[in-house]
Amino acid sequence: MEWWRTAVIYQVYPRSFADSDGDGVGDLPGITARLEHLADLGVDALWLSPFYRSPMVDGGYDVADYRDVDPLFGTLADFDALLARAHALGLRVIVDIVPNHTSSAHPWFAEGLRDRYVVKPEKPNDWQSLFGGPAWSRLPDGSWYLHLFDPAQPDLNWDNPEVRAEFDDILHFWLARGVDGFRVDVAHGLVKPELSEAAFFDQEGVHEIYRGWRKILDSYPGERMAVAEVFDTEPARVARYVAADELHQAFNFDFLEAPWDPAELRRIIDGSLAAAATVGAPPTWVISNHDRRRPVTRFGDGVPGRRRARAAALLMLGLPGSAYVYQGEELGLPEVLDLPDEARADPQWIRSGGRELGRDGCRVPLPWSGDAPPFGFGARSWLPMPADWAAFTVEAQRADPDSTLNLYRNALRLRRPAATLAWRPAPDGVLCFETEGYLVAANLGGSAFALPREPVLASSPVGGTLPPDTTVWMESG
Repeated sequence: MEWWRTAVIYQVYPRSFADSDGDGVGDLPGITARLEHLADLGVDALWLSPFYRSPMVDGGYDVADYRDVDPLFGTLADFDALLARAHALGLRVIVDIVPNHTSSAHPWFAEGLRDRYVVKPEKPNDWQSLFGGPAWSRLPDGSWYLHLFDPAQPDLNWDNPEVRAEFDDILHFWLARGVDGFRVDVAHGLVKPELSEAAFFDQEGVHEIYRGWRKILDSYPGERMAVAEVFDTEPARVARYVAADELHQAFNFDFLEAPWDPAELRRIIDGSLAAAATVGAPPTWVISNHDRRRPVTRFGDGVPGRRRARAAALLMLGLPGSAYVYQGEELGLPEVLDLPDEARADPQWIRSGGRELGRDGCRVPLPWSGDAPPFGFGARSWLPMPADWAAFTVEAQRADPDSTLNLYRNALRLRRPAATLAWRPAPDGVLCFETEGYLVAANLGGSAFALPREPVLASSPVGGTLPPDTTVWMESG
């Protein structure tokens, strides 16, 4: 079975993982020095958010050079060292690719190669940017260019064969270097609709692009793969991106954004499994990433939020298919909601005039050790770290058998990859299913219920019953 069908993949946000040179920003050597943490955790691969040359208007998702490392993060030699060390530890490496837009500092845009971008002589419509404000900005010559995100991120024109050839070459560059796959940013956005339409995602033309990419991936040994970011799209349409001749996986945003509700979760799980089965792709599961509020806070903060986040993690890791873990999720980190205004860097915050907090709160650097900020991240940290995070450090949690870190370690050690799921009878508020691995029960209701057998693993203490906001794994049969 291909490795990616049942893999657990850990997302590293390079700015916030580990800083090796004391400038307060995480970097590639810092990641390399901490790879043992991922190997010890038990994940199969890591996905690196962008580390390319960039003005960093949008945390690196505004790329100026797709074939080089930004000096903020290191050098190509540092990347090669990271890749070699990861492979030596048995970890595969997936890198981000950003094909919907470039940075406005990219040579193509800076040199006025307008035919490679979506540029019109007149403003054609009133589309709004996903970061707030108009999606069109005016150029000095009076024409208008499209940016579905920040004005510093002009959208590429994928009708231009030079754009397609460039990204084919970028794929070859990193695959030849040894990467194991790609995470495709805004995978459903590349081909633009007629400009009179209201919706601008999920156009038919994207599938031709990914059929070409699949041929490139398949031309390399070692089961190279790609995972698509496709959001605000029905599961049946998401499944088209992972047909046998296109990409390999797509993120499950319905599951990520699901409320703490058993009926809704079951509906999403069933829909995800059914959609994936139509094309023979594995379902994926995820409860956090660099763009979403951390689950501890999303599920209620405090004790309820922590219990639910732990229960959600064990539910996710018990489902058949592949799972993604965002850095710090394994530490049970909460969202940092009280960052000072002057520290915030997210364009969502800036373009909304402070009306939206943006995504900085889930990007605060990781706490590794010690009793005070920056908790072993480096000499300082680019976003301030809460003074009360000492209990969340990797060092503190390794020593605590009941910590969230050890829950994830135990779950990944005990996890038995599965391909199928069968629902079992359960009391109201409880989701119960059986896979080739375990009988999994998650109590999302308000009452405790007797357990039929002793659990192999529990998200919270059980004592013979399944308390609210708790998930358990039990032996099947």
